[in-house]
Amino acid sequence: MKLAVAAHSTDSEALVPKIEGFFEELTACARPTVLVGGYWGLMKRVVDAALRRGLAVVALLPIEREDVELPEGVVGIKTGCEYRCRSVMLIRSADVVAAFGGAAGTMIEVFMGYAMGKPVFVLTNTGLASDNLRKAFPDYIDERRTAAVRYFEDPREMARGICESRAGGKIVEVG
Repeated sequence: MKLAVAAHSTDSEALVPKIEGFFEELTACARPTVLVGGYWGLMKRVVDAALRRGLAVVALLPIEREDVELPEGVVGIKTGCEYRCRSVMLIRSADVVAAFGGAAGTMIEVFMGYAMGKPVFVLTNTGLASDNLRKAFPDYIDERRTAAVRYFEDPREMARGICESRAGGKIVEVG
């Protein structure tokens, strides 16, 4: 499974335990390749948590931040594209999209995932603008219903939801 993670470009110490809890629960049932759009802000926290659990990580870097120094073990791809263009590659390459809170960029990636028919999982109660998605789009973004958008306050439940969605309701090892 390839898991695209959408997350805010600024850091939030308050979300670190949620990210850690998510990856702890996720690795109990799956070993996804984690796809991110950079190595700063919450994306850095996601990468570090994934690496601590031995997961493969791929960073698709926008042209504005191709100079970021990635940790050992992260595959960096210099996309040559600006932020939003890079997001197309990120989401298109994924099987599942998980959003850990953010602003317009995170919400764009949620919308892209939905439009491409990818299962979308959104962490709420983050204190960030993406918390508003649940109010505006409780189940689906529009009448096409290309994919359900599922919301979770508990990151561990979100991880279990991802595992169950990939296994047809059964928790299995996914590689």
